[in-house]
Amino acid sequence: MTRQQLLDQANALPLSPGVYLMMDKTGQVIYVGKAKKLKNRVSQYFQSGSGHNAKTRMMVSQVDRFDTVFVSSEFEALVLENSLIKRHQPRYNILLKDDKGYPFVRLGQSAAYPRLTLCSRVAQDGAKYFGPFGGRHETRAAIDAVCSALHLPTCSRRFPRDIGKERPCLNYHIGKCDGFCLPEGPGQEEYRRRMEQASRLFSGKLRQLTEELQREMEEAAEALAFEKAAALRDRIRALSVLGKQQQVIAGVCADTDVWGVYLGQVRWGCAVLHIREGDLLGREVQVFPAAAEENDSAVLASVLSQYYLHRGVFPAEILLPCALEDQEVFAQLLTEQAGHTIRVRLPQRGEKADLLKMAERNAAQEVERITSDAERTSKTLELLGTLAGLAQPPRRLEAYDISHTAGADAVGGMVVFYDGKPLKRDYRRFQLRDITGGDDYAAMHQVLTRRFRRYLEGDAGFDTLPDLILMDGGQLQAQAAVQVLQELGLEVPVLGMVKDDRHRTRGLMTPLGQELGIQQTPPLFALIGRIQEEVHRYAITYHHEKHRSGAYASRLDGIAGVGPARKQALLRHFKSVAAITRASVEELSAVVPQKTAQAVYDHFHKENPS
Repeated sequence: MTRQQLLDQANALPLSPGVYLMMDKTGQVIYVGKAKKLKNRVSQYFQSGSGHNAKTRMMVSQVDRFDTVFVSSEFEALVLENSLIKRHQPRYNILLKDDKGYPFVRLGQSAAYPRLTLCSRVAQDGAKYFGPFGGRHETRAAIDAVCSALHLPTCSRRFPRDIGKERPCLNYHIGKCDGFCLPEGPGQEEYRRRMEQASRLFSGKLRQLTEELQREMEEAAEALAFEKAAALRDRIRALSVLGKQQQVIAGVCADTDVWGVYLGQVRWGCAVLHIREGDLLGREVQVFPAAAEENDSAVLASVLSQYYLHRGVFPAEILLPCALEDQEVFAQLLTEQAGHTIRVRLPQRGEKADLLKMAERNAAQEVERITSDAERTSKTLELLGTLAGLAQPPRRLEAYDISHTAGADAVGGMVVFYDGKPLKRDYRRFQLRDITGGDDYAAMHQVLTRRFRRYLEGDAGFDTLPDLILMDGGQLQAQAAVQVLQELGLEVPVLGMVKDDRHRTRGLMTPLGQELGIQQTPPLFALIGRIQEEVHRYAITYHHEKHRSGAYASRLDGIAGVGPARKQALLRHFKSVAAITRASVEELSAVVPQKTAQAVYDHFHKENPS
């Protein structure tokens, strides 16, 4: 991304606490930071003229994109920042990043003397896999520490091929290995026994293994096998130190995945937070291109099985925001695949419920971040088209309203919305004729007749048909529109816009009187409300202008040769009726013909000879 694109993305962030991760072009995390208000903090990095030090300038120059995790408090942001720094070891947080990825520990099952190795992904090869763990460096260290504690070989020799071929390596002489390469060594059975113990360690069963070794040591002591008892004692001590120092192997079975779902107007997404030992190691967000029309439970069920079965790695606990239809079956399937019990839970309160909210926030922020205003508008028009029974979403909407004062100075207004936005160049005003007593039905009939007759005549400015007509006033006005269209042989869908007792938008009405509720669809409700307010504003503004103009021009009525056009010309030139009364015939002749100028002059001077 360019610096301007990064700034635009940062400016779109919310003013809420969270953690941000800066990444270079390879996707490597190079900096992790926290912020009380993400928008303010992250945008500062990409603003020109910011007073950054040399280190920060260098970091910013390498940023290609950034990611964010939203939390509910500054404390959570602090805890999360520390967790992510430990996980990623970003270069510009001073810590050097060794390798990237989420490594696994593999224990082969087919070899006579299987080894513990580090790998990047799980394969369906019959081996046992443990993880994923936080980093490759820590995982390698954990393998070495487990082998050292259990006195297992870490050399490059292969058994039984290399047994007795060479002298034992240094690890045997310093007491870190029991010499499985020697012909008189512990042998294959003991080797496999200790590999099983290593497997239990990486499965998080340190306490259970320690208790078993403790009982074995006591039995050896009672049998006077003091050398064996001493070896077991040393192994127990090594395991105790290992449990304190090697966090990467502790509590692997206590991991938790937390899921959040967000159904957007255009897209929907799922977020899963991976929690290990109370630390957030990372998050994954999947956004789907079309907005889901089902509920949270349905969309979540559609991705969970695929996610876990294809991934091949299972947590001990999964937290969900809502119940699944086949929740027990789903948990049983995962348990069989994983080989250990997997609990699927729906916490309602406490810390785990707070984690669910965090996951939902992350899904929502990601969905909304990549959804444009144009896409939201397109989806809203699609919903409106479905509601109106249209084959395609309506692009051009025309709305009409009538405004008058007790039947006087009646006018009509037409506003146009195209792709959800006002198209003001196509707005039109109608001065009504021969409308008495506030007959809104007759007024609307006249407005629509004039508008669509001019369409049929091909008049510029009226030569486009709308995809949908919206009438302010509900069923009665919608029926007036339908009648005009039928009289002129046109077919255009019509809906009325109805208001509640407080003159606020309530819904849509068909010409047959069926009310269509839109309050459950906020974007559509907002669009209809905006259109209704706009057409009302436009019509009443024209009504006020006409009313004021009529009051000023009333003294010009009845003058021979002075019609509406010449009234407006005189008022535009002289600014007021008073100025017209003071004008000479010559001055009036500059605006209207000589004969009309004389008539205007005579009219006012007969009224007021002085």
